[in-house]
Amino acid sequence: MLFRSKRDRSFVILVAVGVGVIAVVTLIPMFLEGDDLIITLTLLGIFLLSSSFILWASFAIKYVFYDDYLYVKGGPFRSKIPYDKITMVRPTSNMMVGYRILSSADAIEIYYQTALLGSVKISPKEKKAFIMQLKKRCPRLDVSEELEEKL
Repeated sequence: MLFRSKRDRSFVILVAVGVGVIAVVTLIPMFLEGDDLIITLTLLGIFLLSSSFILWASFAIKYVFYDDYLYVKGGPFRSKIPYDKITMVRPTSNMMVGYRILSSADAIEIYYQTALLGSVKISPKEKKAFIMQLKKRCPRLDVSEELEEKL
């Protein structure tokens, strides 16, 4: 079962500003040194590669339930989380700290035993259905009361 990430307007604006900053830093010098083909192509390449990477990592986010594990993917960042290693789920609104593959402040944090940092923050668009699927596959899952109330 596939779940897409919820997107906040503030997240989209943040990504747009980031790509805009990269554009300013790489494209303005290109116009100033426009007569040198090597500089122009290098700066254009840097802009295209870096902005493509940011867009890919930001908007190609998905969460997939497989038979034995939850697959969390955002661009090149991926995690296979075995269901038997997942311990608890908590709501979170802190998008700036920790391991996160999300695009919304309305997020949940999944704690699991094999995690290098202890957890991953995600923001499924259909949070209630996602939690129900997770409960089916992780019978010993500890879901916080605060999260249960929100659902």
